[in-house]
Amino acid sequence: MTASITKDGLDALRAELSLSEIMRLIERTARWVDPETFRLLPVWYPEYRRRGLFYKSDWSEPQLNRNRETGVTIHKFEGNRYANRALTHALGLRSDDRPNWSCCHIWGVDDVTYASTNLVVQDARYYSCVANMVLLPTPLKAFTDVMPAVKAMLRACAFHTYAWRCEHDAVSSIEVLAAGHDNAYPTSWPNDHRGGLPLGTMELTPAIRRDASRRLDRIRRDLLEAGEYYPREQVRAVAEYWKIAI
Repeated sequence: MTASITKDGLDALRAELSLSEIMRLIERTARWVDPETFRLLPVWYPEYRRRGLFYKSDWSEPQLNRNRETGVTIHKFEGNRYANRALTHALGLRSDDRPNWSCCHIWGVDDVTYASTNLVVQDARYYSCVANMVLLPTPLKAFTDVMPAVKAMLRACAFHTYAWRCEHDAVSSIEVLAAGHDNAYPTSWPNDHRGGLPLGTMELTPAIRRDASRRLDRIRRDLLEAGEYYPREQVRAVAEYWKIAI
């Protein structure tokens, strides 16, 4: 028998694994920030955003990368480092504690071709917002990138968990689907008719409180003392939006 290939790889996957089975894997393995942690400090790194430029020496000089082959020097920019760091600390973890786990942004510009600019995570209000992220085993993150139904259910769960949805213009027209609109929606996740927290919610602990307090102290210090490139207006705008006292 000659082997053949399904035109769309997702169709081949769906023939072997149902959406309900995919969601069960996510339900049982996802790690969510406690809503109390979100209320304590909604955004952990207001000075950073996706593709924001990096500076060193306490924000006093550009951080550059030089290509060894071409000799071309470019200004280094943020990818996902500080979103990862925010989620890690808000969950009470450290980087060494989480090999093969990935930070997944819940609200963003959905584009399976990765051709569109993700304006949501380029906005400092949402980039390191801990209600806009969930920690998933790295292989499962691919489902959130290419399957809109999975992302829709994550958004529904986050909405009912944190009583919040992203207000960025790029996603403001997207409705938060009624949790349970699909039979695949996990039965342990909150919806319009039941409360509670999703499985894998990491309780706010004294250690997380200390980390949040230290982070807020550092933001206040940097506003006063960091170098000329520290984005003070951006940080103040984020703090005002989230009503963070700085």
